Parts: sequence; C-alpha cells; structure tokens
Amino acid sequence: MKEKEVKEAVKGRYAQLAKQDQESCCPSCARGASSMLQAKATEHLREDLEHVPKEAIMGLSCGNPTAIADLKAGEVVLDLGSGAGVDVFLAANKVGPTGKAIGVDMTKEMIDKAEEIARNYGYRNVEFRLGEMEKLPVGDESVDAIISNCVINLSPDKSKVFQEAYRALKPGGRLTVSDIVSERTLPDEIKTDSNAWACCIGGALEQQEYLEKIKKAGFEDIEIVLSREFYIENKTNQTKEKLLSITVKAYK
Repeated sequence: MKEKEVKEAVKGRYAQLAKQDQESCCPSCARGASSMLQAKATEHLREDLEHVPKEAIMGLSCGNPTAIADLKAGEVVLDLGSGAGVDVFLAANKVGPTGKAIGVDMTKEMIDKAEEIARNYGYRNVEFRLGEMEKLPVGDESVDAIISNCVINLSPDKSKVFQEAYRALKPGGRLTVSDIVSERTLPDEIKTDSNAWACCIGGALEQQEYLEKIKKAGFEDIEIVLSREFYIENKTNQTKEKLLSITVKAYK
C-alpha cells in the first residue's frame, strides 16, 4: 500500500473509534501474559488505570510502556500516537505537577477527545498536539522520555519515526515503545490489506528489522524487555501467522 492510502485508512478507522467509543482490533497486553515481568507490567497497568479517566481507555494498546519507562517527577514525556490520551494521563500522573506529558496524534477526532477529557478532569500538566510521528511538532532535544503504545506499526515510514524520536530526545533520554512485530515477513495479502493496517497487523515489520531501524536512528543499549507471542489467521490460505507484542527500551 502507498503511504497516503495507509494514512487515510488509519485516520478513518481511528476517527470512527473516537466518535463511537469503540474498542479497536489491536491486541491487548492484558491477554496471555507469558512471563513474570509481563504479568507484573499488566498488574501495574490495571492499578494505574484506576487513576486515569475511564473515557481515555479504549483498548488501543499492546503493552504498558509507562510502567517501565522510569518516569520521574519533573520530566517532559512525549507519547507518539496518543489517541484518547490514556498513556499521556498515565505519564502525567508519574511526572507530577512539575512535569509535563505531551501527546501527538494525526487524527483530529482523537486530539479533540483527549483535550475534552483533560479539561473535564482538570489535568494541567498535559498537552495534545495534532501532527504526525514522521514530523513531530516538538523542538530538538526538548523531551526527557518518549513512549508509544501499539502505534509505530501504523506508520509506513518507521525509519523516519525513530529518527524524529531521536531528534526530539535530550542527550541521555530514553525511548520506551510497545509494538507489534512479526517473526517472519508477512504475506502480501496481509501487508496490502487496509483493515489489517488499521488493526496494527499489516504494517508489522520483522522483529530484527524493527530493532535495526531503531539502531540506525542512533539509539544505543537497545533491549527487548517484554515479549509475548500470539497468532492471527491468514484467511487466504487458512494458516496462522505468528506475531509478537514487544516492549523495547533504548537510549540516546
């Protein structure tokens, strides 16, 4: 699929989700925890979600990056693909009133929804900006930490996303992302399916290729801290494709 087609499909899907308060088809980290660390992150997510607006919880996730991003009071955090704002609100609670959590999303309906939630619940340390991950509306070396939850797979130019993340981070800053990757190259019938893209599947890269793009952007000490496997059905040939939900941490 061409870049414009991908973005239009994704925007359309998430605009609909924002308006109808539906859950997405993206995998949830709460299902099938397969390690002690994964179980701990899932437990932390359940506890943390009790302290964020329920309207922001839309099931658009495949991990819990805020649980392992080591966020500290006073830091500035940037969330790539913030949706209705759940991870921004989670981060805002961790960095406190002296810090700030910024969400960037390319879907105006999601930005509008997140801003309304922030106003209704009196959040003063959050900000939502309309923009694309491939061209982040933030200054150079302006944030301490970047998080993202099951969104980078939606980008047709992931190399540019990681380059932009590197640009925006202060020296010593860290990147913590949860995302979907594949064990092998996905078949064309999945990679060219607009619905599969919008459901966080069609754009999944092979795990090694994904990690290599992070490295080429300049990041160091790249580590997969969580990994969970799951399967999707390839309806064309009635087989199953193995995918991985991973959480990666890296440093500038």
